[in-house]
Amino acid sequence: MNLNLSGALNVFKLLTKPSLCLPHATVSTFNDIPVPLDRAFEHHGKKAGIKAVVLDKDDCFAYPETNQIHPPYVERFRQLQKGYPGRKLLIVSNTAGATLYDRDGKLATGLEQTTGAAVLSHRAKKPGCKDEIMAYFQKHPETGVTHPSQVAIVGDRLMTDMMLANMMGSWGLWVKDGVAPLSHKSIFAKFEYRLAAFLMARGVKAPGPKSPFE
Repeated sequence: MNLNLSGALNVFKLLTKPSLCLPHATVSTFNDIPVPLDRAFEHHGKKAGIKAVVLDKDDCFAYPETNQIHPPYVERFRQLQKGYPGRKLLIVSNTAGATLYDRDGKLATGLEQTTGAAVLSHRAKKPGCKDEIMAYFQKHPETGVTHPSQVAIVGDRLMTDMMLANMMGSWGLWVKDGVAPLSHKSIFAKFEYRLAAFLMARGVKAPGPKSPFE
């Protein structure tokens, strides 16, 4: 069983600040992600200055419970790798690399082999692993990341991926439709669609990341 204690605890923050689960930009599918990602956030009126990308796996670029890039998304995945080479593209999943689930690291190793991208080994699941993500970038200064606002979080879930982005002070890009059809998505994912529509209809917006100079 893949329990997410971090998600369960952090969801209470939405009661006082529901904007934490909203994205700064939305695309339909992985193939709609622009490279460079700064273009996704141009409507905010300031340059995002993204130096690295944190990428979700399940239902973002891979069908849930698989380690293969969904075939229609292979070309866009390679474009992301070219735009954010080496350690600048980091996969952060609540399955592969999550040490309480992927205890022997085999899923993370397999994912690195099939994608050619680094996979974060992390104890706290999203949205609670922001410190582990920043520690990774600090360990790899060649990425140029010195502040959370230089990172874009890309994923299909509001209460894990987008909430992580806002709690970090990073940019959040929501892949709204994902890989799996709506009929195959979990009850939680379906609830998030309704929540996003409710909040956006009332003009609620995600908090904007602050630059290192603010």
